[in-house]
Amino acid sequence: MTEKENIVLNKFIKYVTKNKVTKTFLVEIFKLSGYFLNIKTISDYSRENNLSYQGTKKCRNIITIHNVKWVIDND
Repeated sequence: MTEKENIVLNKFIKYVTKNKVTKTFLVEIFKLSGYFLNIKTISDYSRENNLSYQGTKKCRNIITIHNVKWVIDND
């Protein structure tokens, strides 16, 4: 991450911690992040792109968030 990105992330963490934001707010942030990253589960990504599950696992950018594997396809 860049220095500016670290600053923004730290400000966000402080804001959330200090202001005790609602679960709804955090869910919306999560959805928005998913939108910008264009994340999909491996199964959904494979189905939408006519790929095998194993092929997707081996040839795509996979990340794990809270024990769920996601494909990031935001190029």
